[in-house]
Amino acid sequence: MRSLFVSCLALLVLSGCQTAPIASISHYPADIPSKSAQQPDAKPVAAKVPDDSYRIPFIDLTTQPDNLWQRVRNGFAMPDLDNPLVAERQAWYLNRPDFLRTLFNRSRRYLHHIVTELDKRGMPTELALLPLVESAYNPQARSPASAEGLWQFIPSTGRNYNLEQNAWLDERRDIIASTNAALDYLRYIYEMHGDWQLALASYNWGEGAVGRAIAKNKALGLPTDYARLNMPAETRHYVPKLQALKNIVANPALFNFKLDPIPNQPYFNVIERKGDMDIEVAARLAEIPITEFLALNPAYKRPVMPDSAKSPLVIPSDKVKRFIDNLAAHEAQDKPLATWRTHTLGSNESLADVAGEYGISTAYLKKINGLGRRAKTYSGLGLLVPAKGVVVTDDMLAAAKEEEEEALPARETRKSRRGAKENKKGSNKKGRLARQNKKFKGKSAGANNIKTSKRGAKNIIAKEKRITVRIRDASSGKSSKKNANKKPVKNSKKKR
Repeated sequence: MRSLFVSCLALLVLSGCQTAPIASISHYPADIPSKSAQQPDAKPVAAKVPDDSYRIPFIDLTTQPDNLWQRVRNGFAMPDLDNPLVAERQAWYLNRPDFLRTLFNRSRRYLHHIVTELDKRGMPTELALLPLVESAYNPQARSPASAEGLWQFIPSTGRNYNLEQNAWLDERRDIIASTNAALDYLRYIYEMHGDWQLALASYNWGEGAVGRAIAKNKALGLPTDYARLNMPAETRHYVPKLQALKNIVANPALFNFKLDPIPNQPYFNVIERKGDMDIEVAARLAEIPITEFLALNPAYKRPVMPDSAKSPLVIPSDKVKRFIDNLAAHEAQDKPLATWRTHTLGSNESLADVAGEYGISTAYLKKINGLGRRAKTYSGLGLLVPAKGVVVTDDMLAAAKEEEEEALPARETRKSRRGAKENKKGSNKKGRLARQNKKFKGKSAGANNIKTSKRGAKNIIAKEKRITVRIRDASSGKSSKKNANKKPVKNSKKKR
């Protein structure tokens, strides 16, 4: 019986070999063809994957997704940072969902343009989240160091990147011009370090400071990556903030956060203009509120956009046709596009004289020209004055201020000012203690002097532990959390 079973099994094996020959596996190297491959009549044998349960998710990069956030995710290319600081900032954002949702919603106007510019340059799309950290995506944001705009340039660096700044406009706040400048600068510092995390540290701290920190670690035989450098507190938290936002955008469902989709299409278009044009007229022709117009054209500082300011008009995409049609009808009726004129202040002329001449108050004249209470006037000063019949709406004058006050950096600014006052009080107290100690003389006085100095020193040290302020370097436009009595370190090269 057993022999019969073995015989049947042998017949089955032989019959299987006759109907389905087994393909032999070549042992030649991959670059040397086997003998069977050299024969012209040999048929190739398709290799079969034994298990396809671990397939990589397919992402079609040949077509753009409908949701702009998905396009941002597809372009993520920076190495991830994973440390406790990232988890801390992530928890901070997630514990403030309304604030976080406000930030993301504010980015709707500008995100598509920035992502498109990043794609043109082949840069990681994580950088489109950087204005969330820098300015809370508020183009009117201003720091105590006079850094302005989405990307927070100080005046000197803005001039280095050809951002025009004059009495009529400030291109550091211009969406298109400032984005081009920021991405050019980021690409420059990336090519300097060859590392995006170090490039971001340079954007915050200054490339000179980062270079010196790297050189110091090299001299000590220490690693020179971002996490190992000795940096100010703000720079140490800078990349973790961006990484936390990246994690939330990458998988909002994981954090139980609803990220509203954004259409993957341009929010605005650029229109070239000719001649002077009032901001109020431009907004009316586009049929949008003045606040919306200023959010897209935040560079202009006066109620009129002069012809000398070459910045184009930025109009919502769905309003471009209406703007062109309304402009043609406006010009067909021979109506002026600008209802303002300039007045040069005379040698013996005051602001009150000019205001009386044009039938407006001095305060109104100052507001129109952006002059503060302590602003100095001089002969030859160019003033913007209304023509006859011009009415400036309160909405237009208040729009820029409202946009500036609603951003997070404004709260940080007030905090910095409070810290600066406390710092000044601490320094004054230290000075008083030093002057009191000088009054003691003689042997017994010397002992009292030592005792008083120790007590004074203890008080100062205790105060330093309690009070920390954000010291902003004027050349960098950035703050670092330091003890109140320490001086900020100056860097030779700064972004801001």
